[in-house]
Amino acid sequence: MAKTSNISSVINKDVACPFCGILCDDLVIQNQDETLKILENGCPKAVASFEAKQAVSSPKIKGKDVPLSDAIAAMSDILKKSHNPLFSGLGTDVGGMRQVMHLADKTGAIVDHMHGNALIRNSLVLQDLGWITTTMTEIRNRADLIIFAGTDARNYPRFFERTIWNKQSMFKLKNEQRQIVYIGDQLDSKAGINPNGKRPTSLNCKTEQIGEVISGLHALVTGATLDVKEIAGIKIKTLQALAEQMKAAKYGVIVWSPAELDIPHAELTIQNFCEIVKYLTRFTRFAGFSLGGNDGATSANSVCAWQSGYPLRVNFNKGYPDYDAQRYSTHNVLKNKEVDSLVWISSFSSNVNSPRASIPTIVLGTPDTKLNFKPDVFIPVSTPGVDHSGQLIRADSVVSLPLKKLRQSPYANVSSILKQVIERM
Repeated sequence: MAKTSNISSVINKDVACPFCGILCDDLVIQNQDETLKILENGCPKAVASFEAKQAVSSPKIKGKDVPLSDAIAAMSDILKKSHNPLFSGLGTDVGGMRQVMHLADKTGAIVDHMHGNALIRNSLVLQDLGWITTTMTEIRNRADLIIFAGTDARNYPRFFERTIWNKQSMFKLKNEQRQIVYIGDQLDSKAGINPNGKRPTSLNCKTEQIGEVISGLHALVTGATLDVKEIAGIKIKTLQALAEQMKAAKYGVIVWSPAELDIPHAELTIQNFCEIVKYLTRFTRFAGFSLGGNDGATSANSVCAWQSGYPLRVNFNKGYPDYDAQRYSTHNVLKNKEVDSLVWISSFSSNVNSPRASIPTIVLGTPDTKLNFKPDVFIPVSTPGVDHSGQLIRADSVVSLPLKKLRQSPYANVSSILKQVIERM
């Protein structure tokens, strides 16, 4: 952190951005009188989030302003009376999630993330047959064939800049050697155009047909003959050419985003990705890569696994962690009236709000949170990586990055609030 000539201005370098799962950690951000401005390396999502003015809010009980201590006391009272709480949203950092797990264990709660459906699509595949995945660094330094299946990575604005079209790689891999392929529906392939102008290959099919296409590719890679002229509208000759590319690659990667595979039994499509990868590794290097982790999703899932032995959707009501990927989803337990209180946590964004439920509801949200109902308790919270320091785990689940405090905030963080609740239980 270096001070400029103006004593009220501070330049923060090597800042990690917490507003998407790839956690770009090269931002340069100026704090001028507690107003933040990105000077270098900010994408539109980062600019909108870092440079937004800090909203003014206060803790509330049933819509009425109260001191923070009163709101914490009210939250504690609700949880003391609750027999089956639900902790959901879980948009927080590693420290906040550790306290969520502590409190869930203490109160017998169910835990699930706002992006739980996407997380489970991956978890089911990993639990069933396992997978071979890679990291952003490996893609940047080694991958010469990258297949985007059902995603164009537009929700991760700097993915191509940071991982695909980079200026340097460890093993002299040049950008013109990279081949980019898109498989799916209405994918924007502009980012996949090589800096030298070479256009990517695009195979258009409906999202729900991607699994069929990959299955066909798997058969062709093994040397099988398919007695059809096309699959999902894609000619077999085109698929055969891609199969040969995949076998010839020195390091191939299939990239998917489980959140964008919002189709019935999406885990079977992801499983197809992983199985063709396993076969290809018999004679070349191939791996999968899952894009995700927004709103602290990767961190929440990882902390839950560390502390309970299971990924998210765990119930502590039996006195031990009970895992069920379907039954303990937020949607199902609210629909089936299996919980009698809800704690919703969202400290990164106000765009994903708490579901409206006919049970006592507590919301720990950003100060600019706008709800279409009055929760029993609302507590404005600070944002990790902006208002307080912290830690997040990147989308590839192998790198943990520190978050910096960039400005002063009058709001408490999720971890400190939950600690106070735990002390009252």
